[in-house]
Amino acid sequence: MRIGNIDLGHEPVFLAPMEDVTDIGFRLLCKQMGAAMVYSEFVSSDALIRMVNKSLAKLQVCDDERPVAVQIYGKDVDSMREAARIVVEQARPDILDLNFGCPVRKVAGKGAGSGMLQNVPLLLDITKAVADAVPGTPVTVKTRLGWDEKSLYLPDGTPFIVDLAERLQDVGVQAVTIHGRTRAQMYQGEADWTLIGEVKRNPRMRIPVIGNGDICTGERVRECFDRYGVDAVMVGRATFGRPWIFRELQGMELTVDEKIDTLKRQVITSVERIDEYRGILHVRRHLAASPVFKGIPNFRETRVRMLRAETVGELFAIIDEAKEMISIDRMCE
Repeated sequence: MRIGNIDLGHEPVFLAPMEDVTDIGFRLLCKQMGAAMVYSEFVSSDALIRMVNKSLAKLQVCDDERPVAVQIYGKDVDSMREAARIVVEQARPDILDLNFGCPVRKVAGKGAGSGMLQNVPLLLDITKAVADAVPGTPVTVKTRLGWDEKSLYLPDGTPFIVDLAERLQDVGVQAVTIHGRTRAQMYQGEADWTLIGEVKRNPRMRIPVIGNGDICTGERVRECFDRYGVDAVMVGRATFGRPWIFRELQGMELTVDEKIDTLKRQVITSVERIDEYRGILHVRRHLAASPVFKGIPNFRETRVRMLRAETVGELFAIIDEAKEMISIDRMCE
């Protein structure tokens, strides 16, 4: 599979862009675990053109994580065009991705993210303006099936997303990622890959189609490639506390010790990137949600302690204690 001139290999698996999750440390870890491409947290176009330091910090990328995509969002042609130029100049990403899929109220409710699905002409104007502004960088789009169930089909019966994907291709997009839910669904219910498959089967589609939603197992990855014909799949929430999922999706299994060591590396990377207190604050919710601790008796108390830990020493002591409980539990099986 290729996006522009970037060769991503056969049936690649990507790390999805996620706010407050896919910082450079987590991206590097997922890359090391086998992610074919990683995406930044989304960055506000308005914040970028105002040179807000927190947003500019999200543009930090390094060669070890390439190919890497930086994602921006916004609802105005001029600000998105200018933000795209800033991203390419400062981060030099391999791909620039446009977010037309975020469902959260603070974004979609203001007309950005999936809110753009209610104004397709503006969405297309923004996309064309960005693609024209950064001709040397492939521009891609991540979106959803539609705003709600009522909008899934056009009056002539054509699926909304089939029509939208083709129109995005026509204005210069070089790949489209589709999350198999509407905005109204948020993250509820099961992702519908049937319509994603219809986009891929559209004989007029020439660009890669990437599927996203409920990718948790190698069997599901295989089904998505074989049944729906997508060019790549993207993994999002299943990576929480489980960056090794990319190896598992390739049929490789890590030991408990390897998983624990990976989580500790995530902590250390976060602390080194920020500072001890904020670095732990940033990463500890992922630790508490990690499936490696699933099944530990009375884990709720341990989880609360993880969430309250304020130093690396304290947090690692709790993790080691949990690791010991895993070992004892397995010995008793």
